[in-house]
Amino acid sequence: MNPTQFAVFGHPIGHSLSPRIHQAFAQQFGLALEYRAIDAPPADFAAAVRAFFAAGGAGANVTLPHKAAAFALADQCSPSASRVGTANVLTALPDGRLAAHNTDGDGMVRDITERHGVDLRGHTALLLGAGGAARGVAWNLLDAGVATLTIVNRSPAAADALADAIGEPARAHTRYWQDLADIGSYDLIVNATSAGVLGVPLPLPFSLVGARALCYDLSYGVAASSFLAWAKAADARYAFDGLGMLLETAADAFALWHGQRPETEPVYQLLRQASA
Repeated sequence: MNPTQFAVFGHPIGHSLSPRIHQAFAQQFGLALEYRAIDAPPADFAAAVRAFFAAGGAGANVTLPHKAAAFALADQCSPSASRVGTANVLTALPDGRLAAHNTDGDGMVRDITERHGVDLRGHTALLLGAGGAARGVAWNLLDAGVATLTIVNRSPAAADALADAIGEPARAHTRYWQDLADIGSYDLIVNATSAGVLGVPLPLPFSLVGARALCYDLSYGVAASSFLAWAKAADARYAFDGLGMLLETAADAFALWHGQRPETEPVYQLLRQASA
């Protein structure tokens, strides 16, 4: 019998650790599966996804820049995906339709609060970016108890649209990117831009970093290195990349597909040692 087929779609995707992560999870349960990375430019994404599932694919993870397109492609959406309007998991239903899920926000909060032991309640939060990655975590930051969420994006219209969708003006609001040097300091700064993945500079003022600040990049590895270097130079108390978030979201997807949730910490430590 051929192993069950899974994949991760993105562009670029060569850096992805998802195939290694899901194989490590499968070993915990003695499961045989095939998991591969598929590079799909935006114009080819929908056709590539449909071809994968038509050929017997059971589930797929979705990363930049396809999370909004994945949500639009699905026939059925989970409450979390419907709330944010993006998806990072697609699952084949028995009747051939596709179901969309979004596990990003839950995974990020679990990584911060459980793995790193940081209580987010009462924090003032700054969210850099307003695209699919930012939408995937914004509501969960509020659910986790941050006092305020300031959204800043190079395109003000996208930031305004996200704040409007959240619909809590007393807690979630926007500021202009050009005003970053004058908007004060924050307890939590989340980089949800694609700058690191694209290798584009992201100049930020040190004044954003508050006395107890946690700086968190949704990317991991080389893509997060520039933002983390800035955070450390600004004397942030904590500076974390999104590797733990990746592990937690992958475990949620694995549980959706296999009915069993794997242990993430052994795989996290393994990948940290490998990167060191």
